[in-house]
Amino acid sequence: MEIRQITASETWEIRQQVMWPDQPLSYVILPDDDHGMHFGLFLNARLISVASIFITENQAQLRKFATKREYQQKGYGTALLQYIIDQITKKGTEKIWCNARKMKSNFYENFGFTYTDKEFQKGKIPYVIMEKRL
Repeated sequence: MEIRQITASETWEIRQQVMWPDQPLSYVILPDDDHGMHFGLFLNARLISVASIFITENQAQLRKFATKREYQQKGYGTALLQYIIDQITKKGTEKIWCNARKMKSNFYENFGFTYTDKEFQKGKIPYVIMEKRL
């Protein structure tokens, strides 16, 4: 297993396959992708998990965190998120937050993220904003 920084375009295929398989690839390309840091977890040189971080002042937003379905529930996403938290903590980031799909929110709870009172829906998917002080 290897985790390293990657380009935004390297994240797009997994983002689309995992998060929005019924949408075109263009749906998962963020207008500010060029301003983010993108990370990938590789298993046997194959990219299987991706996440993007956007830092503003002392806060980091985790976006488009996705692990290929056949590799979910095996600890790869956990390893990637822990790596990212370690990296941004070294940079002096004070808080990380994300728009968590409600059905995945317990994953973030395991990392010490807490719920905010901000919720919304995108398409048919309910989200809650979660955050963690670093």
